[in-house]
Amino acid sequence: MALRNTRIVLVLFGLALMAIGAYVAWIEVNHNQYARVIEWLIGALIVHDGIIAPGVFLATLLGRRLGGRIPAAVIALVSGALVVGGIVALLFLPEVIKKAIGTASSSILPQDYALHLGVFLVVLALLTAAAIAFYARVFARRQNLRSPADQA
Repeated sequence: MALRNTRIVLVLFGLALMAIGAYVAWIEVNHNQYARVIEWLIGALIVHDGIIAPGVFLATLLGRRLGGRIPAAVIALVSGALVVGGIVALLFLPEVIKKAIGTASSSILPQDYALHLGVFLVVLALLTAAAIAFYARVFARRQNLRSPADQA
């Protein structure tokens, strides 16, 4: 019963956030730009469902198919990193593309967004590798602390 109530609260909270977002969009976004916003949202949906989700699914499936040699926690860490990297790339790509095309003023997109995205992805990969190494170390320590009777 508690799980059902939690789900109801989360659904209501999500609906409230969607309503707030719709209200803010109605007030803040120029009505002539709605077609562009919808176009961007459809593009984001296509990229998510066509690239990010299948990539995470295939990485998870591959990790699980390796016969249990890869712990579930490592698969979860890699999947999480793929999700975060995909979402951040999705958010950065419009700036990267527009910067490559060019703008009327150099002050519109002043940063090197492709470099920033690359640095972020490298840092994400390093942090994921560090988390996996930490997990492996803790897991190995737990295995060594077990007595031979516990392992049988």
